Amino acid sequence: MMLFTKLLLAHLIVDFILQPNKWVVHKQANKIASKYLYLHVLLHFSISMLLLWNLDYWKIALSIMISHYAIDLAKIYLNPIFKNQSILFFIDQLLHLVVLYCCAYFAHLGQHTMQLIQQLNWQLITAVIFVSFPAAIIMSKLLEQMSSQIEIDHKSLPNAGKYIGIIERLFVLLFIILDRWEAIGLLITAKSVFRFNDLKESNNRKLTEYILIGTLISFGLAVITGIIYINI
Repeated sequence: MMLFTKLLLAHLIVDFILQPNKWVVHKQANKIASKYLYLHVLLHFSISMLLLWNLDYWKIALSIMISHYAIDLAKIYLNPIFKNQSILFFIDQLLHLVVLYCCAYFAHLGQHTMQLIQQLNWQLITAVIFVSFPAAIIMSKLLEQMSSQIEIDHKSLPNAGKYIGIIERLFVLLFIILDRWEAIGLLITAKSVFRFNDLKESNNRKLTEYILIGTLISFGLAVITGIIYINI
């Protein structure tokens, strides 16, 4: 575990701290000819060796450097294909993490992977999945007739309400698992404060009732899910 932690730390330092934005721009513009691409992967090798502090691990550091070069190069050339750049970013980071994991547990990769799978808390995974998008869809169905009666006279970010609801339900589930019920009250209070000005300015009774019902359903689904989980 310590080996993987050190490799992950090296990755975070080099990819997010020691990589200025001008390097990223230069790599996108010059692609394989960018000097910063090679400096970047060389830093991965150097920082990995520095944190590992053991020359016996040079093959691991070299493997990470070569794989990082290949993944970053593929990302640079695939970049124009993706309209949503965040998708490519997360794919890139996921591939890097897979490489780090394989390097750290290479000697018993299959056995360690099976142990991780067997140790997964499937009840918790199911609870987390449920309070995210399934709960959002259930809420949209329950509030479908009400939402058609609401007139919104201000612009909002696309799907902002859905993602806010998902995040708040995840927090509620976390607080229940940690047995910190008072934190749920603070979360409701914080949301009410942020919503107060919008509701005050709109002076729309239907909108106020709609938001109140939606909030109660959202928190209710999360609370019920949390109670079921902790009592399984």
